[in-house]
Amino acid sequence: MSVFEMVMLLCFGAAWPFSIYRSYKSKKCDGKSLVFLLIILAGYISGMVHKVLYNYDMVIYLYGVNLIMVAIDIKLYIRNLRLAKHCS
Repeated sequence: MSVFEMVMLLCFGAAWPFSIYRSYKSKKCDGKSLVFLLIILAGYISGMVHKVLYNYDMVIYLYGVNLIMVAIDIKLYIRNLRLAKHCS
């Protein structure tokens, strides 16, 4: 298990709740990029596949938690986009 990989995922993971909270409360897409979120999601999926195929360890759960948080942020982005179109 790589301590550095774990620290990286913990640091990234610490930022997602703030992003989710902001998306939920603001009900706006300002400052968000769906393409960026999808790239991050693909990165976490890739990390999980690597863990399953080549180096399975407990870090896979950090990838999973981060992936879930990014998926929530994507869902909120789509919700906020629909809200913005509805108000226009």
